[in-house]
Amino acid sequence: MVSDEWFRRRKKSFWDSFFEGFGDFERMIDEFMKDFEEISRRGGAQSFVYGFSVSMGPDGKPVVREFGNVKPSPRGPILKEEVEPLVDVFDEKDAVKVCAEIPGVNKEDIRLNLTDDNKLVISVENPQRRYYKEVALPAKVNPDNSKATYKNGVLEVVLEKVEKRGKNITVE
Repeated sequence: MVSDEWFRRRKKSFWDSFFEGFGDFERMIDEFMKDFEEISRRGGAQSFVYGFSVSMGPDGKPVVREFGNVKPSPRGPILKEEVEPLVDVFDEKDAVKVCAEIPGVNKEDIRLNLTDDNKLVISVENPQRRYYKEVALPAKVNPDNSKATYKNGVLEVVLEKVEKRGKNITVE
């Protein structure tokens, strides 16, 4: 029979470390369900959108990103009119790529704006759906050299970096 002391003294494996944070997820889901019940009691015809994605951060710890239109506040959950879409940012060699899930809209409804403080603002407003997200970019980008595509509910924006990494050096 294995004792409790053996479990406390043994070295943690990768999986032990990875699953250690899942207790936080369970608490987060419990809190969300309580908040959801509170919003439901208050009423309202608006739909509720809530989700999260989990990825491994550069420090080896899980990173949780929430999205949707239910936001916590000191006075309880707030239901926003616009949905915050799930967004991924990829810092590539010569460009920054931003991918956002914004289903159910026409590409003509999508508005993109690059702010002076290096944020990409994604907004959509039509009679059926509203989306809004400010995305902090990891590098300075050239707004004149950017490209956006929208297909099957996924927006992809590719922004060329101002200072590219890994420049080639010519030997003269």
